[in-house]
Amino acid sequence: MLSALRLRRQAPELMPTDSHTSTRAEKIAVFLPSLEGGGAERSMLNLAKGFLAKGRKVDLVLCQAKGAYLDNIPAGATMIELPATGSLRARWIAASGNLGDFFALLRPVLLAKKVSPEVARIRSLQRYIADSHPDVILCALPYANLCAIWAKQMSSSHVPVVVSERIALSTYCAAPSNFRKWRWRYLPDLVRRGYAKADCVIAVSADVANDLITTIGLPRGSVTAVHNPVVDDTLRARAQQALEHTWFTPGAAPVILAVGRLTEQKDFATLIRAFAVVRADREARLIILGEGRLRDDLEQLACTLGIQADVCMPGFVENPFQYMARAAALVLSSAYEGLPGVLIQAMACGCPVISTDCPGGSREILDDGRYGTLVGIGDADEMAKAILEELDSPTPKEILTGRAEVFSVDRAVGNYLTLLDTVVTQAAGRK
Repeated sequence: MLSALRLRRQAPELMPTDSHTSTRAEKIAVFLPSLEGGGAERSMLNLAKGFLAKGRKVDLVLCQAKGAYLDNIPAGATMIELPATGSLRARWIAASGNLGDFFALLRPVLLAKKVSPEVARIRSLQRYIADSHPDVILCALPYANLCAIWAKQMSSSHVPVVVSERIALSTYCAAPSNFRKWRWRYLPDLVRRGYAKADCVIAVSADVANDLITTIGLPRGSVTAVHNPVVDDTLRARAQQALEHTWFTPGAAPVILAVGRLTEQKDFATLIRAFAVVRADREARLIILGEGRLRDDLEQLACTLGIQADVCMPGFVENPFQYMARAAALVLSSAYEGLPGVLIQAMACGCPVISTDCPGGSREILDDGRYGTLVGIGDADEMAKAILEELDSPTPKEILTGRAEVFSVDRAVGNYLTLLDTVVTQAAGRK
């Protein structure tokens, strides 16, 4: 049963302390902003479950105990919710601990309209480190990564911090919807300065690693690419669960599937336009699983194109694998990614895939197009052509499922533990 602990007590003033002397990552702190429904959160929960299965202890340290994946916290993990510091004090803490990077902090952190949940937890993360003595901290998502680094250096702890980058960060920060916000526009320089102080930097794909090196400016050789944990028996079992949906009855029209948040990044508008071309050629249907701020715009686009009766957007669903196992094809229409798990999940379910050749790991997953078709970003006609070709001549399931095993949970957990143990051993040698 889940052991839940919420740190809401007042702690004494911190003293430089670090009692652990392990040369193996026996106690792993996984630090995340929340458990909102996203690929990073799902991957980190898969890792936590795998660590526990290997006999390691796991603290799941959250800025906010909320999100669609709260019920998926693995048995045996200790969930810790960190209390927030007030906005002005949180900014002062971030500034006072990083005087050398003051001007890099100025716009994304100190003068930002709102203090981020991660920045508001720097002090309580310090207290967690001092009180709980993890052997290593593994974190994901940029501001959680940075705040873990800052909390460590402010506490004078020797605990190693391993940060993981999940997306082609330079492209993400330059996207119009993000570039308007100081929090993201000025993040790359902060990442370059901050990640250099981490004990290890992980990228989820070779493309993300190359982005950190060539665009963000991290030293070559400082970033290690380690794939996400995606495929396991749980995924396969959930794919076989019964699905009650009239569009998947025997003899029904083929269903094209997409999965992701309804945001600019996923570019579902291009997919809907591509589907309109497909629908003009033959009977077919489109299901987009996910929720987001662009729902109204996408529904209006489907109406404008006259295909609204064949487009279904049911929102976030707990088990997308049921749909993947029954769809004729899955399409990833993104403008940028990191290591898009939906491609791997679909392949593990035997579902053919089509993807934009976007910054991130799509080309890596599909091995330059060997296991699925790559199309241009924003090119609805090319996407429609690829969908029609896949409907006419689908990729054999055994080829897809075989490729998906490269991204198994067991393999990823083993790779992560080898890396974490190495980092802990190196940190012990520096004491």
